Amino acid sequence: MPNTKANKTAKISTKKPVKRAAKRITHDEIEEAKKKIYKVLSDFSDTFGKMSESMLIPSLVDKFKKLGFAFEITNRHRKIASDEHDIHTEIDAFLENSSQAMAVEVKTKLRRDEVDYHVERMEKIRRHADLHNDKRQFLGAIAATVVDEDTRRYALKQGFYVIEPSGEDVKIVEPVSAKVW
Repeated sequence: MPNTKANKTAKISTKKPVKRAAKRITHDEIEEAKKKIYKVLSDFSDTFGKMSESMLIPSLVDKFKKLGFAFEITNRHRKIASDEHDIHTEIDAFLENSSQAMAVEVKTKLRRDEVDYHVERMEKIRRHADLHNDKRQFLGAIAATVVDEDTRRYALKQGFYVIEPSGEDVKIVEPVSAKVW
C-alpha cells in the first residue's frame, strides 16, 4: 500500500482507546461532596450579603435625615424574640429614636417573596412592641444591590422605602404612602 496522507490518517484513527476501570462512588462519598458544595455556596452567599450590608447601611441615618427622620440609634442584626408569644425575627439594620423606628432588610438581589416576608417581619415587630407597650411608629425599608423595576414597584406599594445603589452612593426611593406598623 502506498504511503499516502490518507493512510497515515487511517493509521492514527485505528488506534484503540485505552480503557480504564471506572471508580465506583459510594452514596456516602456523594453526600460528603454535596455537603462541601453547599458549604462553599453558603460561604459565597454570606460574603455577598455582608458586602451588600457594608455598602448600603452606613449612610442610612444621613439619608433618612434628608427625608425628615431623626434617627439617633442604629442597631445591626437586631434580634426580636418572645418564646411565649412565638415571635422570632432578626432585622439587618434597625434605626430608631423615641417616636419612630425603621426596620431595614438588606438583600443582594431583591425578590418579591422577600418583600412579602418583610411584611410578616414588620407585623411581628408591631406585635412585639405592643406586648411591651412600645407606642412608636414602625416603618420598613428594603435595601438591595439589585432591584428590578417590578419588584421595586411592589415593595413601594407595600409601603416600604427602597434603598438601592446610585453611582458611588445609595438613594432612597420613597413610597407614595409609607405604611406604619
